[in-house]
Amino acid sequence: MSLIAAVLIFGIIILIHEFGHFLFAKLNGIGVIEFSLGMGPRLCSFEKGGTRYSIKILPFGGSCMMLGEDEDNTDQSAFNNKSVWARISVVAAGPLFNFLLALILSMVLIGFTGYDTATVMDVVDGFPAQEAGIQAGDVVTRVNGRKIHAYKDVNLYMLTHPGETVTVEYKRADGAGGVKTLTSTIVPKFSEEDGVYLMGVHFDGAPKPVQSAGQLVVSSLYEVRYWIQYVFDTFYMMFHGQVSLNDVSGPVGIVSAIDSTVDEAVPYGATVVLLMLANFCVLLSANLGEMNLLPIPALDGGRLVFLLIEAVRGKPIDKEKEGMVHMAGMMLLMALMIFVLFNDVRKIF
Repeated sequence: MSLIAAVLIFGIIILIHEFGHFLFAKLNGIGVIEFSLGMGPRLCSFEKGGTRYSIKILPFGGSCMMLGEDEDNTDQSAFNNKSVWARISVVAAGPLFNFLLALILSMVLIGFTGYDTATVMDVVDGFPAQEAGIQAGDVVTRVNGRKIHAYKDVNLYMLTHPGETVTVEYKRADGAGGVKTLTSTIVPKFSEEDGVYLMGVHFDGAPKPVQSAGQLVVSSLYEVRYWIQYVFDTFYMMFHGQVSLNDVSGPVGIVSAIDSTVDEAVPYGATVVLLMLANFCVLLSANLGEMNLLPIPALDGGRLVFLLIEAVRGKPIDKEKEGMVHMAGMMLLMALMIFVLFNDVRKIF
């Protein structure tokens, strides 16, 4: 069950990513040789409008192969013969469609379950938050300048900045129908029981029902923003030695996490299972979009760097040199993927 769910999730995310490239290629009059889902030999395919549509045997990956994408071609519909801004739109469309998928799924999730807040439910006796004067009912709005929209924003900041003194900005009803903004400086206390630094605040985790379409869209944007911030903070923790590559999960680790999620959700019914899987899809789609925009050779972000340089200098970089850079990037990415896959398998045994 979990393997099928994982294949479906990966398939949908990659399909949407490649469809972004495909759609903008077509809109810009670029010839698409093949649009495929999966890798390896073809299981089935058909041709229409000069494009071959394929499903391949390995259910991971996908591609949108465009005419003249990696080599010179004199055809007017070739990728390399279109304006630099047309090519930028095609390359950027893949990650942007991943963000769009994450947003749409977030709207579905929040529409069903409601949105989270950063409302304090209670404070723990003897912890810094109580000493700083924070009370039940306060709504946290900033932590060390970072805007807070939900309790998990606070938890993420505390996780990535353990023991750091924090300036907390929060709102409190003034008793006369108004709201006042207060600020407290807190030095988190290490909890022997939990093994982490805590302010000593329990947040109200009950989602609030959405009251309008505008609120639904805004809350969904904040949800996508949270997962984008989550990836950045993960890199922050890696650079500061708080996590290592051994803690990073690949496909096997993700399948294992999906398996655990499905097992926990099954007793609550099919709707809950689907919502939990949709939440996984939001995380992975936002992650894929963000990772692909990193300026790493062979990724969309690396290609965008070369295209932006071309836009600034008015002429393209030598194709052979660009190809060598992308090849080196691809080799490094493949080595990283093998390491992560090996690490996933090692964790199982």
